[in-house]
Amino acid sequence: MMTFLAEEGAQNPLIPDTAELVVGLLCFFIVFGLLGKKLLPNIQKTLAERHDAIEGGLERAEKAQAEANRTLEEYKAQLAEARHEAARITEQAREQGAQIITEMREEGQRQRDAIVTAGHAQIEADRRQVTTALRQEVGRLATDLAGRVVGESLQDSARQSRVIDRFLDGLEDSAASAEAAR
Repeated sequence: MMTFLAEEGAQNPLIPDTAELVVGLLCFFIVFGLLGKKLLPNIQKTLAERHDAIEGGLERAEKAQAEANRTLEEYKAQLAEARHEAARITEQAREQGAQIITEMREEGQRQRDAIVTAGHAQIEADRRQVTTALRQEVGRLATDLAGRVVGESLQDSARQSRVIDRFLDGLEDSAASAEAAR
């Protein structure tokens, strides 16, 4: 074997033999072709899936963030509307309460006035009834007393009634003039 090397002369170790170079390139292209046909599509598919997952995840996250912001704005708007509605209802309740209180006061005043008026009317009716009863009693007593003084019976009712009326009218006039003098 050594003789073979010596016959060819000095060969450069950096330059390969042409047959080896051709076989090596042929194997390289076969392996590269097989890898390109089988492995490269799987790698491309995996990279595309990862890219889609990352980009899709970012897009989904952006969409979710936009949806969350939109929902938050809707919530804030609904909350502001609910607060406004609550304030309106509270104010309306205050107004109705004030109106009810006013109506109740007016009704109480009307009832009080009606009771006072009825009381005055009852007092006036009782006063007239008592005055009539008192007149009759005073008249009877005066007639009995006058009959005793005169010594005869004064049973004539017309005369008795006139005497009693004059007497009581005189008493009322003197009471009225005493009242006016005060």
